[in-house]
Amino acid sequence: MSLESVRAFLAARAPDITIIDQGESTATVADAARTLGVAPGQIAKTLSVRINDQVVLIVARGDARLDNRKTKATFGGRPRMLDADEVFERTGHRVGGVCPFGLATSIPVYCDHSLKDFAEVYPAAGSTTSSVRLTPDRLADLTDATWVDVCQPAAMTAEAAE
Repeated sequence: MSLESVRAFLAARAPDITIIDQGESTATVADAARTLGVAPGQIAKTLSVRINDQVVLIVARGDARLDNRKTKATFGGRPRMLDADEVFERTGHRVGGVCPFGLATSIPVYCDHSLKDFAEVYPAAGSTTSSVRLTPDRLADLTDATWVDVCQPAAMTAEAAE
């Protein structure tokens, strides 16, 4: 059903965007980057978080990490990841296929400026084997997202991984 809700969303709002179904897992950033043949940063991961009493989706480059200080300054609270059941209940998508398209409930979407490091990004498309390719600005426009700066700089993320 999740993939179908994304298909319906794209048919209504962006019929020119094609869903890419690789037939292989794109459930994690590493899997998606390998399967699609792109840099991990080009994967647009969708984080389902609760900040105080509000649930929001934050879409960021795949190799970015939320910065608690920036998130608190932007939203007024510390982000807490939703558990898998609540992610499904709120978004209609299972973990590994979560995206800001075809949502089961109305959830505010925020795009982190880190996405703008790339001309094209690849968010999931509602299943663990599907994605779409589009520009960061188009992603934000389609989802009525607000741009925010809530992630650590890419250089800091890379250093933390070493």
